[in-house]
Amino acid sequence: MTTLDTRWQNPSADDGRAGQSLTGVETRTEPYRRIHWTDPVTGAHGYLVIQTLVSGLATGGTRMRPGCTLSEVEDLARGMAAKTAVFGLPVGGAKGGIDFDPQDPRATGVLERFFADMKPWLDAHWVTAEDLGVTQQRIDDAFAAVGLGQSFHAAIQRSSNPADTLNRVRAGLEIMTDDGCVLGDVIGGYGVAQACLGVFETRAWMQPEVAIQGVGTMGGAAAFYLHEAGVHVVAMADALGTLYDPNGLDVPALLDLRDDYGTIDRSRVPLTVTQLPREAVLAVEADILVPAAISYAITPANVDDVAASVIVEAANTGVTREAEAMLAGRDVMVVPDIVANTGAAAWAWWLLFGWVGTDPADSFDRLYTEMRTKVARLLEESMRTGVSPRETAWSIAAANRAAMDNMPDAVIP
Repeated sequence: MTTLDTRWQNPSADDGRAGQSLTGVETRTEPYRRIHWTDPVTGAHGYLVIQTLVSGLATGGTRMRPGCTLSEVEDLARGMAAKTAVFGLPVGGAKGGIDFDPQDPRATGVLERFFADMKPWLDAHWVTAEDLGVTQQRIDDAFAAVGLGQSFHAAIQRSSNPADTLNRVRAGLEIMTDDGCVLGDVIGGYGVAQACLGVFETRAWMQPEVAIQGVGTMGGAAAFYLHEAGVHVVAMADALGTLYDPNGLDVPALLDLRDDYGTIDRSRVPLTVTQLPREAVLAVEADILVPAAISYAITPANVDDVAASVIVEAANTGVTREAEAMLAGRDVMVVPDIVANTGAAAWAWWLLFGWVGTDPADSFDRLYTEMRTKVARLLEESMRTGVSPRETAWSIAAANRAAMDNMPDAVIP
């Protein structure tokens, strides 16, 4: 059974900017559309929130975790609308979420039934992708099961040449890096690493140290590319605990010990690595802490444990607003997710528009330039105005979206 919020606007009558309201500060604007779904088989609850439509399209991943709420999905959809605006992408923001254990053997069926009921939106308006608890492969398998083929379907159908666009997207999703990784799996973490390096550059730190909470797709890739850049990743935490070495961890070796759920095999961890409790990662002495595991990881309950002087959000809403205010009182800066972790979403739309090719260097080079430029601007404006980086990012998003409102709709070739 699917229940709908009574505040509804007909997308067929959309002028291309439906539900859009970005101001200079983050505000809880009313979303364009909410959908509350109940799985008829398991009773699981799911949610789709379309925060904004731009040219009739919105983008945002689908997550699955026990305890996922409508409020959480709304918050993430609002953030997604800001991310696309910060990066100047001609698309709105959305999010899907399901309150269910992704490791439950019934999870595949739950995801397929959710997408089957969301099919009118997936067919014409909502472009989704992997998120917490849901890999891109599971997304694509579920799309195939409900007859949609590929998770970029809504955008591909609106392109001037759907067949060519589909071929371009398929080719892009098969790109392998020189390290043998699927580019789409690591590009988001590469962007987070570049955000961290941009902070180091701004602060002129010579031998920076980083602690990372979460070593899944985003956190693991961020750790890898920071290590490749010569940064000491001194701590990495997963569900089993924190691995710590003040001299820097052998990141590639530890990542090779992960299972499918981002957990490192402790039986094969070198004896030189200290094993600490999971929450200990917050208290590790490091220049930057990267929360890359779950939303709302840093709260008023644990914020006093944070030892880093900068937090770079790799997870969506890794720091609660209350905790962020407390950190500001200690001069701990938060580089918000709406800048730092937008690399994967931006790359997907660059691929759709043909703005990057099949050489992975094209994508890495573009994201390097875009992320470094945006982080430099963010920190410069924040320091100049005395306004927090998050509030500054929302101001940038508002200005970018206002500028795009006065331009013709972008056409996907």
